[in-house]
Amino acid sequence: MSAAPITIVKAACPHDCPDTCALEVHVRDGIALKVTGSREHRATAGVLCNKVSRYTERTYHPDRLLVPLRRIGPKGRGQFEPISWDLALAEIAGRLGEIARRNAEAILPYSYAGTMGLVQGDSMAQRFFHRLGASRLDRTICSSAGAAGHNLTLGARLGVDLEAVDEARLIILWGANPIVSSVHFWTRVQEAKRRGAKIVAIDPYRSLSAEKCHVHIALLPGTDAALALGLMHILVRDERVDLDYVSRHTLGFEALKARVAEYPPERVASICGIRKAEIEALASDYGSIAPALIRMNYGMQRARGGAMAARTITCLPALVGAWRHAAGGVLLSTSDNFPTDVAALQRPDLLMGRNPRTLNMSTIGDHLLRADPKVEALVVWNSNPVAIAPHSAEVVEGFSREDLFTVVLEHFQTDTADYADIVLPATTQLEHLDVVKPYGHYDVMANNAAIAPLGEAKPNSEIFRLLAAAMGFDEACFRDSDLDIARAAFKGPGWDAERALADGWMRFGPTRPTARFANGGFPTPSGKVEFVSSEARRAGLGELPDYIAPAEDTRSPLAARFPLAMISPPARNFLNSTFVNVDSLRATEGQPWLDIHPRDAAARGLSEGETVRVFNQRGSLRLACRITTRAREGVVVALSIWWRKLAKDGKNANELTSQTLTDLGRGPTFYDCLVEVERAVETS
Repeated sequence: MSAAPITIVKAACPHDCPDTCALEVHVRDGIALKVTGSREHRATAGVLCNKVSRYTERTYHPDRLLVPLRRIGPKGRGQFEPISWDLALAEIAGRLGEIARRNAEAILPYSYAGTMGLVQGDSMAQRFFHRLGASRLDRTICSSAGAAGHNLTLGARLGVDLEAVDEARLIILWGANPIVSSVHFWTRVQEAKRRGAKIVAIDPYRSLSAEKCHVHIALLPGTDAALALGLMHILVRDERVDLDYVSRHTLGFEALKARVAEYPPERVASICGIRKAEIEALASDYGSIAPALIRMNYGMQRARGGAMAARTITCLPALVGAWRHAAGGVLLSTSDNFPTDVAALQRPDLLMGRNPRTLNMSTIGDHLLRADPKVEALVVWNSNPVAIAPHSAEVVEGFSREDLFTVVLEHFQTDTADYADIVLPATTQLEHLDVVKPYGHYDVMANNAAIAPLGEAKPNSEIFRLLAAAMGFDEACFRDSDLDIARAAFKGPGWDAERALADGWMRFGPTRPTARFANGGFPTPSGKVEFVSSEARRAGLGELPDYIAPAEDTRSPLAARFPLAMISPPARNFLNSTFVNVDSLRATEGQPWLDIHPRDAAARGLSEGETVRVFNQRGSLRLACRITTRAREGVVVALSIWWRKLAKDGKNANELTSQTLTDLGRGPTFYDCLVEVERAVETS
């Protein structure tokens, strides 16, 4: 008897990555055999990252949660018993209803980008919490500071078309490590390099990408705005400015000239901890090579002045007329290309005039311990805050409260799930319908369910439908199907969910790479690149770009106690805290390491491979010492984000990070963190 044929189902990667790949799921007899990248999708080009290429390993993982669970032990121990969906829903509805009758703002939703899908993300879920009148969540954990700063200068995150990148002649990776975080952008960079382009990395760490660049500028964390101001100083000084473009399409050039005069290269070199010659050489290249593309990423915005850094860097392309070229300008994100209909998806009208408070996900530890009124119930989906939120000690203390009712929707028993009262099993991307908005290219991606849900797992959307019914919410929107939600995802007549699901994707924006701003037309209040911004002034930043020192500056008094700056960028084999529990990927990553420069290690008497204690005023953790020049002197690197319970001492880098927020966007300051390192004292 011949084997059943293999069916190819069109799907989309749901994870927090700009590439948002087109997947092909190979299915036989209802079982997903493997996942490959679509060759037909121009951005994916048949290639997947090492993580998503093993997606079936994650879907069929022996530790998948397949039935609802109820806690039977102390919080944090991860001790549960199986219960039915009926019992789980009744208990959740009862507890939430009781709290809501007293004060619905005591209930807090917590989610982020465990899936980037608009259906399984914050659509039906937000409808539920709007109807309930719960506190709102400021979803800031990743990109809010960079987005806020970028938009002050350019108005919206439209970006450069990925398909034009290989035409650039100079590419600056600014706080970006695309080998790890955007492999398809890196493929285009490599093609540009083969064609003769010069590639520059600006990063405190010699990342995998920086190693393959022609130039690596290892500045101190949080000093990016100073470097940008220094580059502008030299461009003005050396008359490298495209005065025609500036006069037509920018606002406030004369004021900007006066500001950048305050940042000569000597001063900038001192601030950034680099050589003056490096600044001069980069400015010379940027002023003479076209097209020039800056690929910003989120590393440079994770310090107190993160929004200002993004605002300042985004001034650079207009000065040299880089926007005249399809492959010129700056790319942070393409998110604003897509006319997402947030009101249709999330239905804020269900608030019925109520105006609940907003709590910041980046300060969840503080809120769980000190919010007034107190947070009495927490519902978590698409996130793992016990692992990913800053200042872990407070986060754990908050989640440990016996009077906090916590519900977690999950695929696995994560660090956060261990603190839940009820855990509900959710489907993976292979088991549900979705549409995914990318932030690295111009195609909305569509995801068809390839297999039936495993066990009793349900899509997030269905879980919130069931909770709405259990709470007695009878509005028609709670009966919308996943396809109904997908149909409502985008405004305008061009969106066709059925066609996107059949084709796998649908392009928005220009049909082919084009210089969108060659003739100006920026989506700012003035229609120009705003070197001077009234919005920035109203926000308290001042109307001009500037440099804001890190909260934990290496020149501050705190540095006498904790002299090393610590950053915790993504490990290659993890995506935030996703995939950490996939055995093959964790084995490839090895163990949690601390990379430290040889001179810093020698000053502390440290040896390769030994266990070190990394500490500051917030806490300490133990890591294996890796002595390497990939870490610049004065900076240590803890690649992240490990699940706490899979680390050697039950902690990760967020044991040391703070809940200080950025200058604008209220984002976290993960890379604004001073520490000291010493040999660990072994305990028996």
